[in-house]
Amino acid sequence: MRKRLKLGMVGGGRGAFIGAVHRMAARLDDRYELVAGALSSDPERAAASAADVGIEPERCYADWRDMARAEGRLRREGRGGIDAVSIVTPNHLHASIARAFLAEGIHIICDKPLTVSLAEALELRDLARGSGALFMLTHTYTGYPMVRHARSLVAQGAIGELRLLQVEYAQDWWSEASAVADGGWRGDPAIAGPAGTLGDVGIHAYQLASYVSGCEPHEIAAELHTFAPGRRLDDHVQVMMRYANGARGTLWASQVATGCENALSLRLYGSRAQLRFEQEEPNVLWLTPQGGAAQRITRGRAASVAAVGATRIPPGHPEGYIEAFAQLYRDAADRILALDAGRTDLSDLPVLPGIEDGVAGHRFIASVLQSHRRGSAWVSLDDARDPD
Repeated sequence: MRKRLKLGMVGGGRGAFIGAVHRMAARLDDRYELVAGALSSDPERAAASAADVGIEPERCYADWRDMARAEGRLRREGRGGIDAVSIVTPNHLHASIARAFLAEGIHIICDKPLTVSLAEALELRDLARGSGALFMLTHTYTGYPMVRHARSLVAQGAIGELRLLQVEYAQDWWSEASAVADGGWRGDPAIAGPAGTLGDVGIHAYQLASYVSGCEPHEIAAELHTFAPGRRLDDHVQVMMRYANGARGTLWASQVATGCENALSLRLYGSRAQLRFEQEEPNVLWLTPQGGAAQRITRGRAASVAAVGATRIPPGHPEGYIEAFAQLYRDAADRILALDAGRTDLSDLPVLPGIEDGVAGHRFIASVLQSHRRGSAWVSLDDARDPD
């Protein structure tokens, strides 16, 4: 009988969208049991939220520091402490919470972005490397079967040498007419960090492009913009990218793109073929060879090991966002159990977004900010540093 992992959660109390998504994802494959949580810093709200999701009162905490210490002690004493913690708080708390649980040897499943700065990301990476614990970052879209199939096709040489890359992530929820025009904590640099749309969805676009293509740019030139008067963080970003092999790329992310819901799309153009994925139709991938007809590849019919391993139901039955999120949790469970069993070679397991992806994302964010402040000058990602 396969062991169900004991999961804790920090953040994600009543009314929190992403916390509920994480809980659904963790439950979908029956690999986790949510047994502890610090779901809110308000004790009454924390208790009510814990009761909502079936956490016993003695495992409900109003302070994540108390939770880390108590659950770590239970682990050391063999009394059923949590195996992993899911961190779903606003950005500025990610690093502090992760440090506390890593110190207890507890595996981390953290919502993106990793931290609020490159320096903090590098510090956390060093700590995670020495902890022996898994650190998984929930870049959701890497869980889609067709994204994994696209990565496999690129690695096999199906598109030839990469020449052009275009990735975009367009939403309209932060438009001036929106009822949430201030953006909540996402519009507050003290909580979200120095990047608005760039750090919220731009980083998803960047990570998706890097994951599928297997390449990261070495230079970028960028412009940030804020359309809404009085807004303190960017709501629109456009980036040009140069790759070491001579390829060129563009990234566009906007949360004031009127009429767009969650329009994340990726197009790769190689010397042999074009590859196209659109998140709003996640069960379809398009491969178009040079001079040939477009091939529509569907989830359930894609034959790669990567796609098959991320597929739950027969062809024609749609899978989507929750299943992609759940795939990350399922893969994390397999990796945690392998680590806890003493395995050192995990190369047979699916590649998961983790601490290195988080650091790469913050290099990108820092470089975009640096380029923007220098009048959209070209900057090297090797020289990335946090704004003063």
